[in-house]
Amino acid sequence: MGTERVGTALGARTKAHDLTGLQETLALRSNRARTLTALGRHAECEAECVALALVTARGRGLQMRMLAAAARNGLIYALNGQGRHPEAEALAREALVAHRLPGRFALVLRLGLARTLNGQGRHEEALVEAEHADELRRSLPEQECRPETGAVELALATALLGLGRSTEARTLAATAHHACLAAFGPDHHRTTEALALFDRIDGS
Repeated sequence: MGTERVGTALGARTKAHDLTGLQETLALRSNRARTLTALGRHAECEAECVALALVTARGRGLQMRMLAAAARNGLIYALNGQGRHPEAEALAREALVAHRLPGRFALVLRLGLARTLNGQGRHEEALVEAEHADELRRSLPEQECRPETGAVELALATALLGLGRSTEARTLAATAHHACLAAFGPDHHRTTEALALFDRIDGS
């Protein structure tokens, strides 16, 4: 009986170790997808996120749910980066309805949806989603929102510019650029995006 108990305990420990190793591998792949996004390699990011989503969809527990959410958000961003906004919109809306996500992941999802709508020229709808994202951000701890610094202002500014409200858009684009510059430095993709939007507003 003692031997059976030892065997059972060892088997459980092995499974736990295997699960931990899998989660670590998936976390590394999630980080790789994020890096590909930052480099503008959207097709590669899409492939990585699709693969991640397939694996994490079969998993259980909070960690796997968070990795699945990261994969979905990464896929939405990658599709937007390739101009495939209707696909990104469908995925974002489905995720908002089907999944209860922790605060930051819900924030990123809202921002992704706003980006898809801006990309389709549906700026009024994009503004509503960006405002929802802003409300959600204000309800979250500052440290939790740090990775999304400047993203809300960018979404709002893009929508406002599309609606012809260039003065408001310019103020928000400048705010986004200063915040991203302080948080991430001049070479970060969001810093350069904010600067490009600011320059576009000034040139319009």
